[in-house]
Amino acid sequence: MAPFDALRHAAFSYPAIDNHAHPLLQAAHASDFPLTGIVSEAEGAAAASVPNTLVCRRATKQLAAFLGLPASATWEDVVRKRGEVDYAELCAKCLGATKIQSILIDDGLGGVVELAENYRWHDQFMVGGGRCYRIVRIEAEAEDLLGLMLGDYALEGREPPAGVYAEFIAAFTALLAHNAASADVKGFKSVVCYRTGLNVVPNAPPGVQDTSTFIQTCLQSLARKKRVRIASKAINDHLVSLALGIAAQHEQPVQFHTGLGDSDITLTLASPAHMQPLIKAFPQTKIVLLHSSYPYTRDAGYLTAVYANVYLDFGEVFPAVSTEGQRAIITQILELAPTDKIMFSTDGHWWPETYYLGTLQARQALFHVFSRCVADGDLTEDEAVGMVENALFHNANKLYRLGLTPAV
Repeated sequence: MAPFDALRHAAFSYPAIDNHAHPLLQAAHASDFPLTGIVSEAEGAAAASVPNTLVCRRATKQLAAFLGLPASATWEDVVRKRGEVDYAELCAKCLGATKIQSILIDDGLGGVVELAENYRWHDQFMVGGGRCYRIVRIEAEAEDLLGLMLGDYALEGREPPAGVYAEFIAAFTALLAHNAASADVKGFKSVVCYRTGLNVVPNAPPGVQDTSTFIQTCLQSLARKKRVRIASKAINDHLVSLALGIAAQHEQPVQFHTGLGDSDITLTLASPAHMQPLIKAFPQTKIVLLHSSYPYTRDAGYLTAVYANVYLDFGEVFPAVSTEGQRAIITQILELAPTDKIMFSTDGHWWPETYYLGTLQARQALFHVFSRCVADGDLTEDEAVGMVENALFHNANKLYRLGLTPAV
């Protein structure tokens, strides 16, 4: 295959906007979780087999080279060497290698407040003087709000007033509108995929029995666990619809977790194909399908092609899927999706290595697939360069209204 120098430079050197990620752990918590979490969401007994995946073997070799270890290094060698590196230096080295100019950070991930850094802390690693912004997690905002509103009732064993759900919805709507108007917020995110599935029924307010049962469930959860987790389909669907309406008013995109996740997901309800009624009901709301919707990538590409308000992110599969799988995912995206609507992300979280590996492997896959398109005569090299630069930077810059100039 020809060297494609211009395409190579674009794929490996052009600055990137990471349109979906999470905060890094604080130094005091840098070793709180098994490092296998950088390549897999398997937990418990299932996590024991992670080192035997192609994904982990590839990450071992790439991290070994990054840390100055020999090619024969094992996963255990990588873990040991990592523990010897100053955490601040590790963060700077990993993020510095990515050429990321801005990260849109979902800071609603469980444990962020107790364990992780503030989203603006990550500014120090951005190239070209870039900065980071918030993506507001819809369900986390609702749960925190409910905890405040119902906490005293749960603690004292008292019944809240009959209209408490209506009060909650009014406060939730005001909170989202406040967030949407903030200069630090560049969008919303929903994890309804995890809670009750992507088969959201749009604009269907819950009935009295639904809200009554929901409030009682929240009170019981607060009394036992001191927290709320919204897992009622009627309520989840209501909150998502409200958020999409508010997002449209403020021109804020809404990201949806789709596809790839941990065992908490009902996989059959994780395809974005279930979202067609929602997409049609909110044509003015820009909807971003996260994580390539893997393994439903073709479903996502189809939706991106036929609905003007749908965009497709290709994060998390780097580094969570094998080399050939990653190339196939990019190829499947390109089967239908317009290249001005696809966007890079790392889904980086907790460990700085997730940002490093996510970026490195995404750049490798982009170069491989687009160079093949040029070799096959489907694209000129200049066209391929433009598409790669759009996917890495310009598409997100436009969608999220960041107003950045690439630091080339």
